[in-house]
Amino acid sequence: MYITKNIFSMTTFLFPKPDSSKGHSMFLLALRIFFGLMLMAHGVNKLANYTELSFTFIDPMGIGKELTLVMVIFSELCCSISFVIGFLYRLCTIPMIIVMGGAFFYAHGGDIGNGELAFTYMVILVLMYIAGPGKYSVDAAIYNHIRNKEDSYDY
Repeated sequence: MYITKNIFSMTTFLFPKPDSSKGHSMFLLALRIFFGLMLMAHGVNKLANYTELSFTFIDPMGIGKELTLVMVIFSELCCSISFVIGFLYRLCTIPMIIVMGGAFFYAHGGDIGNGELAFTYMVILVLMYIAGPGKYSVDAAIYNHIRNKEDSYDY
């Protein structure tokens, strides 16, 4: 029972109970699509200019410019796709928040004048992390499937 409870706790973190309000979930869906696609455009641009950027990209963690660029592209492309469809929503939002924080604080020196876009993305991503994906997401479908399966067990 204890193991099952721990697994369910992790499951509810990854697939939180969706808000039942249609308007709230539609709003979250619209935000997910809009900001996910906007951030994805940055990732596509970086991928298209990979060769040039791999020599000049910032390296705040000291792991190399190319590896940092690959991690940023992964965050802006792969995590954005997952963000848009609402799959592993909170898990995929964390790298995007970290990348936008790095862009704002490291690349732009924390200057709101130069890093306004990165700061805006970072704040919106933090707020959306807190709000969750809503009921129109893959996570909500998984949550409902897990709940239905759990309800069908006879204890």
